[in-house]
Amino acid sequence: MNGSDRILSRIKSDSDASVRAIEEQARQERDRIIADAQHQADKQAAEIAEQTAQKRARMQASAQSRAQLETRNALLKRRRTEINKTVEALESYLLGLDDCEYFEALYRLAAQLKGKKGEVFLNQKDLNRKPENFEKRLAAAGLDATVSSAPADISGGFILKSGDVEENMEFSAIISSKRDEIEDLINKELFAR
Repeated sequence: MNGSDRILSRIKSDSDASVRAIEEQARQERDRIIADAQHQADKQAAEIAEQTAQKRARMQASAQSRAQLETRNALLKRRRTEINKTVEALESYLLGLDDCEYFEALYRLAAQLKGKKGEVFLNQKDLNRKPENFEKRLAAAGLDATVSSAPADISGGFILKSGDVEENMEFSAIISSKRDEIEDLINKELFAR
């Protein structure tokens, strides 16, 4: 091999070595870029998965909360309906008592007004069926009152007028004033857990 062949061989050998070094460096850079890209992709995937899990948990909690609220509202609506039915049945029961029991109930109401004086107003039906000794029985209950011949616009019970003061002893008014107590009693009896 002559001198120029050796120089060319040396140049080719150096050139091949340089190409291999550049190729190796390029491979290493490619592998680093791919590894970085994979790492970033994994990191983003983990973040997306975490965000999705948090969003799913919030949606589930929200749905559960809405379901509980709707269940509670439905239960309260049902309770209110049952309480209304019970209150209506109570007033209906009182209005449906036979004459003797009905007026005994009025005497018990009169006893709650013991010591008061005035004029008692009944509805037209009660005026027509009141017992002859009604005023005496009112007095025996402690209520000093006369019975007005003018009918009151009430469903049952009576109104006591003492001057400008009225005592409303109408069944519906009494039930209404005691509604909270009645609801508590009904809730305890019907809806106790």
